[in-house]
Amino acid sequence: MASIRIIATPAGEAPLHVREAWVGLVLPLAPDRGGPRRVVRAFGVLSGPRTFLGTFWSRLRGNSLRVDGYAVPILAALEVLGQSNPAAEQWWRDNTGHLIKPNGRLVFEAKACEEAA
Repeated sequence: MASIRIIATPAGEAPLHVREAWVGLVLPLAPDRGGPRRVVRAFGVLSGPRTFLGTFWSRLRGNSLRVDGYAVPILAALEVLGQSNPAAEQWWRDNTGHLIKPNGRLVFEAKACEEAA
């Protein structure tokens, strides 16, 4: 399975210490079409819409962010994060429960990542 290593503190709405906890971790990539690195439309993990209808409406209105990066399954990412920093994992569970679902994804900007073997 293809994966990425986080090599720099990712951008985002999580507190700095939570974002820094990703550095050094190897995360599996989502098995999506279009190659490992791609430009996606994304939302802030705290400020973004919380429902399917809200997401649809926000995209129609052009309120999404254009991100050149890598999509990672959120459940797998949190499992890896929890092994190295349980407090950071707990922050995600406490504050972004609306994202934590079987098909949920986190997108890491390409400049914070390198493709791993």
